[in-house]
Amino acid sequence: MEYYNQPAHEVLKQLITSEKGLTSPEAAKRLARDGKNILKEREKVSPFKLLLEQFNSPVVWILIGALIVSFIIGEKIDAVVIGTILILNAIIGFFQEYRAEREIEALKQLASHKAVVRRDGKESEIDASEVVPGDIVLLKEGDKVPADARVIKALQTQTQESMLTGESLPVMKTSQALSGDKEIAEQTNMLFSATEITRGKASAVVVRTGMNSEIGKIAKLIQETKKERTPLQEKLARMGGMLSVITIAICALVLLTGLLKGENFLEIFTISVALAVAAIPEGLPAVVTISLAVGVRKMLGKNALIRKLPSVETLGSTTVICSDKTGTLTYNEMTVKKIFANDKVIEVTGSGYNSTGGFSEDPTEFSLLLEIGAHCNDAKIEQKQCIGDPTEGSLIVTARKAGISTEELNKEFPRLNEIPFSSERKRMTTIHKIGEKYLAYMKGAPDIVLDLCSGYYSDKEISSLTEEGKEVILQSNREFSENALRVIGFGFKEIDDPMGFTEGDERDFVFVGLQAMIDPPREEVKTAISQCHEAGIKVVMITGDHEGTAVAIANQTGITGRSITGKKLEQLTDKGLEDVVEEIAVYARVNPEHKQKIVRALQNRGHVVAMTGDGVNDAPALKRADIGIAMGITGTDVSREASDMVLTDDNFRSIVSAVEEGRGVFDNIRKFFVFLLSGNIGEVATIFILILLGFPAPLTATQILLINLVTDGLPATALSVDPFEPGAMRRRPRRRDEGIQKGLSNYLVGYPLLMTMVAVTFFLVEFNHSGNIEKARTVGFLTIVFFELYQSFASRSTIFPSVEVGLFKNKALIGATLISFVVAGGAVYIPSMNKMFGTAPIGLTQFSTLLLVSSVGFIYLEISKKARSRKAGVKA
Repeated sequence: MEYYNQPAHEVLKQLITSEKGLTSPEAAKRLARDGKNILKEREKVSPFKLLLEQFNSPVVWILIGALIVSFIIGEKIDAVVIGTILILNAIIGFFQEYRAEREIEALKQLASHKAVVRRDGKESEIDASEVVPGDIVLLKEGDKVPADARVIKALQTQTQESMLTGESLPVMKTSQALSGDKEIAEQTNMLFSATEITRGKASAVVVRTGMNSEIGKIAKLIQETKKERTPLQEKLARMGGMLSVITIAICALVLLTGLLKGENFLEIFTISVALAVAAIPEGLPAVVTISLAVGVRKMLGKNALIRKLPSVETLGSTTVICSDKTGTLTYNEMTVKKIFANDKVIEVTGSGYNSTGGFSEDPTEFSLLLEIGAHCNDAKIEQKQCIGDPTEGSLIVTARKAGISTEELNKEFPRLNEIPFSSERKRMTTIHKIGEKYLAYMKGAPDIVLDLCSGYYSDKEISSLTEEGKEVILQSNREFSENALRVIGFGFKEIDDPMGFTEGDERDFVFVGLQAMIDPPREEVKTAISQCHEAGIKVVMITGDHEGTAVAIANQTGITGRSITGKKLEQLTDKGLEDVVEEIAVYARVNPEHKQKIVRALQNRGHVVAMTGDGVNDAPALKRADIGIAMGITGTDVSREASDMVLTDDNFRSIVSAVEEGRGVFDNIRKFFVFLLSGNIGEVATIFILILLGFPAPLTATQILLINLVTDGLPATALSVDPFEPGAMRRRPRRRDEGIQKGLSNYLVGYPLLMTMVAVTFFLVEFNHSGNIEKARTVGFLTIVFFELYQSFASRSTIFPSVEVGLFKNKALIGATLISFVVAGGAVYIPSMNKMFGTAPIGLTQFSTLLLVSSVGFIYLEISKKARSRKAGVKA
């Protein structure tokens, strides 16, 4: 049996302790046996190891190989340039990710530092780390619970457990044994480590400490959860592997061909290395990093703080968003939405703790109901924040909407006496002097309040409460409850002796009405969810709240699908959940293990999963998800440290904006990827064909580097900050295994083929005409440069013709192209640069001809994109 199923005296017996507590020697024995009440750390990742991880990429490995070979054969300029790129890229990546994962440290900060226990028959304050199973802990309002404990005595005790359960309302605690299996949120006779006592006092016996506590189990889950590679990291790894194979194959073929033809080994080896340098887009890692970093900056302006760079692109790949209900889809502010008074249902407008709003009927007709709600109340609303019970806070706000000030009421009609709320009584009564009369005001569960009433207040008159009248009230209560509203009943009674009023006098009250409240959905959420559906993204609600409340909010926000509770979820195997996970949209009463199970099932079905959360209980699932999203306002340190992204406004709408930004970033990565790679394919093909035909290499290694780093690198960097393509949120998400190159055959096949044909032709014509290898190389060099500068504009959109999305909208690209053009011209016409790059000046007519003819690549790409977009029926 669980501790919550057993009477308190049985738990004490089982733990071999008593209400007098342990003796000091016995406590010392247990401390030695069970260990300290602390959360154990895992091995930390050293900064040096984190730096080394920046080089763990196939593309980077190829560059390191090229650097070593370049240095060996004396191409020191190549080696220095490649080395500089590698170091800069590693530094950027290192500093972006040098935030050691501090989930366990954050959990430690939540732990109670001191605890009051009963030992040797007397109270003493000890370090919380020395608390052991069997200790009797004494707790009061404001204390943090030092360990998991079974309640022995509870005096109006309430705790805030949202960090564990996701449920925002305080939990009333009892010492009574519970029957059946209970989720954490339902274990009302248990106290949990690191939760807070918000009201009352309690004594409890410690049952679990350290890593055995509920918070310890979460710490263990965090440690055991490994972060998967992001879709972008997978795509770049696959692309790097592909480039490695192609590069080695081409180099080997050229080297073998040259040796068979009897050419000098060192010379043909140097050409092979030049070919490898031509094949690798050296600037790709750095430009990817820049693109992601720009995305991070732009997302911050949209209330999304990205903690890990690759997460920017992961957002764009997201196919399922698993969202918490409280505070993300809703305001996390209880709001009265309906009132029953004067035999009528009255609608209340407005949301949250803002007093803006009104009523469908004149509030002066039911002002007594609102006044009772304001009087019989311990909460405060300060700066639109509720201090105290959120249910009571909603009653204060509703009264304010009618112009009733709680502060003025309390000043004019102060509370003379009270009988507090308890989980057993399910009601609260306060006594006030109103004019010359003494009145008792009561609020509580509608059925309880009704049973204590004999009169009924309607249209400012009192009549007898009949059975028929009771049934009308109970029917309204049922209808409100069916719509997931929390319902409170109100009554009053005139009394003679305010100070002598006791619980036995709580009878023959006059029933006044009902107020029904809910934590309502945010106004913008329904539109955001509709956008998700249009973008092919499924939205799933995961909450610790009751199933009825969760389904009601889902219906109001447009989340469609089946609902399931945590208990039913436990009965499903992993495979069983995978079979039905596509149908389920609402998960209610779940615990941390359930959340991980849901994420795993979705990932096994091929989904890229974004998971939101704010509590400690959410941290393992946030870490397991492809993109973990923590709340910046209500979130705990633990959830933020386990996340990839933090919402600075806790709003679901910001997730949708971030997804749109992520898709735009990936589109830009595709733009510069295809721009860099297609140009390199053309370069490699040109060199390869001419070498096979027996001609000297048409480009020197320094010319190749100049093309790759300046005339390719600058426009590629400009494309990384390109304005996004239109209609990003009207497209289906990309599949996880979908390559960056999918649908780009016009860029990666047709265009390089055209470039190769033109470059080879111009090289051969010039070489055969002048016999001057430097002039022939200059012609080949300029042809490739001009092709790629034109292509940078054709790459402004890979879907639509660039002229349709605005050919000259990217000012950075215009500047980069002009600089590249000037550098290329300088390499040809400045004598000192001639020597450095092995070029020779050519006539202006020939220069202009190359410039004009090279535009055929741009024209081909624009025509092919127009034909494709027309066939697909899409417009910019």
